[in-house]
Amino acid sequence: MGLSFSLVALLVLATYMVASKLPGGGSGGSVRLVEGSVPAEYVRLVEEHGNRCPAINPALLAAQLYQESGWNPKAVSPANARGLAQFIPGTWDAYGVDGDGDGDRDIWDPVDAIPSAAAYDCALAKYVKGVPGDPTHNMLASYNAGSYAVIKYNGVPPYNETQNYVQRITTLAKSFAAPTRPVAASKQAAAAIYFAQKQLGKDYLWGGNGTPDQDGRFDCSGLTKAAYATVGIKLPRVANDQWNAGPHPSRDELQPGDLVFFAYDLQDPRSIHHVGIYVGGGKMINAPYTGAVIRYDDIDSPDYIGATRVTKDGANALPTPQERAAS
Repeated sequence: MGLSFSLVALLVLATYMVASKLPGGGSGGSVRLVEGSVPAEYVRLVEEHGNRCPAINPALLAAQLYQESGWNPKAVSPANARGLAQFIPGTWDAYGVDGDGDGDRDIWDPVDAIPSAAAYDCALAKYVKGVPGDPTHNMLASYNAGSYAVIKYNGVPPYNETQNYVQRITTLAKSFAAPTRPVAASKQAAAAIYFAQKQLGKDYLWGGNGTPDQDGRFDCSGLTKAAYATVGIKLPRVANDQWNAGPHPSRDELQPGDLVFFAYDLQDPRSIHHVGIYVGGGKMINAPYTGAVIRYDDIDSPDYIGATRVTKDGANALPTPQERAAS
């Protein structure tokens, strides 16, 4: 069932040789959501309202909602921001819309909250329409720092927090957008695979991070987190949070080093329960379950939801545990 080290090395090398001839990442034309990136009950709303004005698109709107609440419609922040879109009540009073036409603007109802988030984005974009620079960046900067700051500085203001917010959301949006051309190859994949190979045969440990007191044992997401830490990429601890650490290549575009994910519900990334590191040939290295060892397994199974090509920017754009706890 295993693949030899030399075979994996050849797979990685061959993949890089091919990938080096492919165009880089990015998208053009209309932006579509990648399948499985947004919970099924919100897909129609995000796709419809994500095209409300030129400054936003469905992937960008999805990135904002994920960043704000992690798709939790009952989220409440310490600042009393509420619901899926994390509106402050005063802002909701000014910009909330009745998305389903039932005569009620409900801050807790995603059917109202999602179109309200899009409406607010578009209102901000309109306020700064005459400001030089990228309209989407200026809109996001207005969301973070206020339209007055964008107007004052003729673009994204020189505030670290605001510049980081713009970078985070635009980067995170790439993990929600369906690629329109092949996803750029990962330069860190070979080293991540090499680390994972050295763990083969170790016993699985639920919650394992590979620490000395755990005898170097891992669970599935502990293994992937540790593998990418060796190349300076800090992934979240939980598998379904790792899902958004980069763009999503299709099954026939997988390359060694991609993270491959498995879910109970293929239309809901919140249900992801397992992750492995793809090595080529339809195989992954993974820490499967209690009683098993870290090993090679096939990726093709009914619960395969998709893959992520991890990037450092993508990992850095993910909400931190502290931000998650605050919402």
